Amino acid sequence: MPVQYKDYYQSLGVPRTAGDADIKKAFRKLAREFHPDVAKDKKRAEEKFKEINEAYEVLSDPAKRKKYDELGANWKSGAEFRPPPGHEGFPGGQSFRGRGQGGEDFEFQFGGTGFSDFFEQIFGSRMRGGGGFGGQRGFQQQAEYAERGADIEGDIMVTLEEAMRGSIRSVSVRRPSGRAVKTETYQVKIPPGVTEGQKLRVAGHGEAGSGGGESGDLYLRVRLAKHPDFDVNGHDLIFDAELAPWEAVLGAEISVPALDGRVNIKIPAGTQSGQKLRVRGRGLPARDGGHGDIFVVTRIVVPAKSTDAEKKLWEQLKRESRFNPRD
Repeated sequence: MPVQYKDYYQSLGVPRTAGDADIKKAFRKLAREFHPDVAKDKKRAEEKFKEINEAYEVLSDPAKRKKYDELGANWKSGAEFRPPPGHEGFPGGQSFRGRGQGGEDFEFQFGGTGFSDFFEQIFGSRMRGGGGFGGQRGFQQQAEYAERGADIEGDIMVTLEEAMRGSIRSVSVRRPSGRAVKTETYQVKIPPGVTEGQKLRVAGHGEAGSGGGESGDLYLRVRLAKHPDFDVNGHDLIFDAELAPWEAVLGAEISVPALDGRVNIKIPAGTQSGQKLRVRGRGLPARDGGHGDIFVVTRIVVPAKSTDAEKKLWEQLKRESRFNPRD
């Protein structure tokens, strides 16, 4: 099934030779600019946010990036793309095609889920029906008894802010109705505290049943959107804090972001690079009513350039300090 090719390097505004640091820097800048919570044009920002998230999902993962680069650099963004041998699968994660128990073709298309058909063709888990096309009925019509319709699964992108406070999202489903196509829109509740891989059930909106049987369900698998500041581990948030050498040596008080504001933390004197500092209760909500934590991971950064006066101070420190990191 041909889909629209996505140029992920173009989405992030980086060359194909960009290193990991440049890719992360570009993503963080764009993610802050187009985050739906801060942008004035919400609709455009949401689409752009999904686009850069999808691009970063691929280009930040060495295995996915290698697979993407193997597709070739000669595709034009927006051109029709058909996956090469070895990449084919079901149609994209935002649509599901099959054949009903009466032999009729059907198609489900989902809007608002977050990942393009191109991404799902190459990297995604893809929308699928429980039990295969038509469930256990197979392709033969068996109307002599009632049977429940097949369940359908797909991915939905959820921001960390939505995971923190919850939200209501619109999901559109296109189904055949005779010779026409009928679009149905459902309001899906994203509860606070959803985690990566959790499935949200939309009851009765899967494949229709046969012989008077009830419809299957639609399951939306949560994919947490990449965040410009945080990585996620369960309900905990991981934040990399850059420290000047003197802050690590002497100690300091710094401000770090949280999903519900900012928080000041103390950097103990003698802090090492890679040391973890815990901010309790400021992570994502959990089902038991508590919250995860924020883990601040320190990274000591030295100046790339120094003035003459600064160099003299560094030289003085070199002469007077007895510290040797290799002892």
